[in-house]
Amino acid sequence: MKKFSVQTRSRTDFVNIDQQVSDLVSAERITEGVVTIFIPHTTAGVTINENADPDVTADMELVLDRVAPWTGGYSHFEGNTAAHVKASMMGSSAQVIVSDGKLQLGTWQSLYFCEFDGPRTRQVWVKGISGT
Repeated sequence: MKKFSVQTRSRTDFVNIDQQVSDLVSAERITEGVVTIFIPHTTAGVTINENADPDVTADMELVLDRVAPWTGGYSHFEGNTAAHVKASMMGSSAQVIVSDGKLQLGTWQSLYFCEFDGPRTRQVWVKGISGT
């Protein structure tokens, strides 16, 4: 397993992590197989979504804020219940097929680290499994 850090810039932040994951796939010499991206935090997640239009992540933030607003009479004493809910909605892991040494993402797809309680320095764990 390999790890890398992501520095987020705001409370909610979608950070493209394609290059970091691709670099780890290359460093591990995985030519065929699958890579799992895991986020070891309860207020952050990972998603695969469109990379061409930045309005997509802005719209995702808008919708998530509608579903889990920051104020809502929550009981959690830390005051970040919305971040926990949003992280659960995104999920803590994603898998991507690796073929010919490259991540097999669709034309418009990218991997995004999803911050919901930032800004912070976060960890991303990556584990590749070689196979044919």
